[in-house]
Amino acid sequence: MDILKSVLGAALGGQQGAQAQGAGGLDPQVLMGIVGMLMNNTGGLSGLLGKLQQGGLGDAAASWVGTGANQPVQPDALGGALGPDLMDMIAGQLGGNQQQAAGTLAELLPGLIDQLTPQGQVPADNGMGALGALLGGGKGGAPGAADLVGMLGGMLGKR
Repeated sequence: MDILKSVLGAALGGQQGAQAQGAGGLDPQVLMGIVGMLMNNTGGLSGLLGKLQQGGLGDAAASWVGTGANQPVQPDALGGALGPDLMDMIAGQLGGNQQQAAGTLAELLPGLIDQLTPQGQVPADNGMGALGALLGGGKGGAPGAADLVGMLGGMLGKR
């Protein structure tokens, strides 16, 4: 939870490129890297959804894509569905362990996937256009960081 508080604190504090201090700190650039890594290592949004479905999280993942309420997912189940290799990479980016990484992803993925599928289905570009917009595609990175952190802060505020 410290990582999530750091993300939200940076978003609400308006610190551009904020580097939260301490072991639990999370820089928005790190967060964007994790989202990009997750999409690249699973084959985009459809690959990520397929991996979640194969891991027994198909109903939850379908709720994130659909237009209804997003079902929560347990961090352990999410970590198991994504597999130890990917969770190790994400944990390394976060500077923590797989359990912390799974907890962070369990909080963030439902809202992120929901944002990448605004029409209730995976877009033709596999979510990469919306992800590129969130990551600041072609705009120098800073607006994308603010957009992504703002979106994530909004998602965390809905809990």
